[in-house]
Amino acid sequence: MNTQAMTPEAREKLAAYTAEIGKINGVKDVAQTFAVTPSVAQSLELRVQESSHFLSLINIVQVSEQEGEKIGLGVANQPLAYRTASGPRTPVDPIAMDSSGYFCRQTNFDTQITYAQLDQWAKFPNFQRLVRDAILGQVACDRIMIGWNGTSAAATTDRATNPLLQDVNIGWLKKLRLAAPARVISEALPGIGKVRIGLTGDYVDLDALVFDLINNIIDPWHRAALEALGFVVITSRDLNADRLFPLVQTVNPPSEMMAADVIIRAGKAGGLPVVHVPYFPANSLLITPLSNLSIYWQSGTRRRRIVDNPARDRIEDYQSVNEAYVIEDMGKCAFVENIQFV
Repeated sequence: MNTQAMTPEAREKLAAYTAEIGKINGVKDVAQTFAVTPSVAQSLELRVQESSHFLSLINIVQVSEQEGEKIGLGVANQPLAYRTASGPRTPVDPIAMDSSGYFCRQTNFDTQITYAQLDQWAKFPNFQRLVRDAILGQVACDRIMIGWNGTSAAATTDRATNPLLQDVNIGWLKKLRLAAPARVISEALPGIGKVRIGLTGDYVDLDALVFDLINNIIDPWHRAALEALGFVVITSRDLNADRLFPLVQTVNPPSEMMAADVIIRAGKAGGLPVVHVPYFPANSLLITPLSNLSIYWQSGTRRRRIVDNPARDRIEDYQSVNEAYVIEDMGKCAFVENIQFV
């Protein structure tokens, strides 16, 4: 195997980068696994969230325990007003939630960057930012992928068999299937295995489908305040074809730090804004506020080490953190899959 040494400039800048990481975490040798300090861990989580428009619209929340009850962000599950003519009064918990809770599982985010790539980045004054963003940007993509496609948490994951990271953690849609299966629609009629949209289908158009879901699946106390609660229709790319929903025209391009990974369509479905987000399952839609989706990460669990591996002409950045994917209020959700236009 031919080895390729880093250029002196790249070596110098990499040394400064690793020295800075060691300094802010209070360690001398970043090649040995160390616990990321709380303030640095919070900063990393913020930068991951800022690197993705979608993640900036949901909740990324620090929790102290690995397992527990959901926080209930933005949750008001049921009305409070009532009266009683006799007998004791019975207060209502406004954020009473289902019993699904959360469990933060260790997730490894290990990255390799070749010497050749570092040599190229060393030519730029923002070398450290390029290295940092390459890592954090992929962490953001992975979290979105897991959120929509995660179905299990295998002890040893298999990326070849599960290219959408299905076996890394249990994502939002799987959580909905497990905790509230009545809110998941896979077929319009028993035995047909699909939901047909069109003049000869089960619904004449997407408007009719969305109205039906709102009126029959979304909890009734949310229906009169859909706009105020921020309800949207999240769809897959195939349902967001331009023939259905033209793109919103905007003169404000995404900022340099914000990935344009959320596409808002000019049209609405059932009176709700339509958005497309990355890695959402094909032929599907989810009705919910984006603020109803959360990722919890457990404080004190972020570990890291950075290794120079000359045998493979690369540096290796090993990171891990315990995290969980949470739907705050199942009553704000309706999911439909197997949509087919006829």
